[in-house]
Amino acid sequence: MKYVGPLIAVKDMQKAKRFYHDVLGLDVVADFGANVTLSGGLSLQAIDTWKAFIDKNDAQIVLQNNAGELYFEEDNIDRFMARLSQIKDINYVHPLKEHAWGQRVVRFYDLDGHMIEVGENIVMVVKRFADRGLSPGEIAVVMDVPIDFVQSCLA
Repeated sequence: MKYVGPLIAVKDMQKAKRFYHDVLGLDVVADFGANVTLSGGLSLQAIDTWKAFIDKNDAQIVLQNNAGELYFEEDNIDRFMARLSQIKDINYVHPLKEHAWGQRVVRFYDLDGHMIEVGENIVMVVKRFADRGLSPGEIAVVMDVPIDFVQSCLA
């Protein structure tokens, strides 16, 4: 058994490919019309094809829910947020916020209502705390992670 990656149903393949490229920087790796694979392992499936494959109708396909998300990490979250702010019609779940362990994240929906989280790379969180003058021990306490993890991030 080999896990390949998530596959999501999309209403408009061209708009979805453009969204994932423009917003998240993902490129098309393989394009078979109704099936598209993007860099990073995300696959898109035209919703009409998807419905036929699983023998479901429109009423049985539920988009825009809070049951899961596609998770991405970004080394420079401030630069990403500046770029995201230039894109019209982003439907935010919430604006950029900082979790208790220090990681900054933003969540929003794609064009079909799939939730996307873009989180600050956790190594960058450790480095940000170190740049503020916190010791490795203090960072470990603030982030609730082992000190070995902090030291590996700072090495």
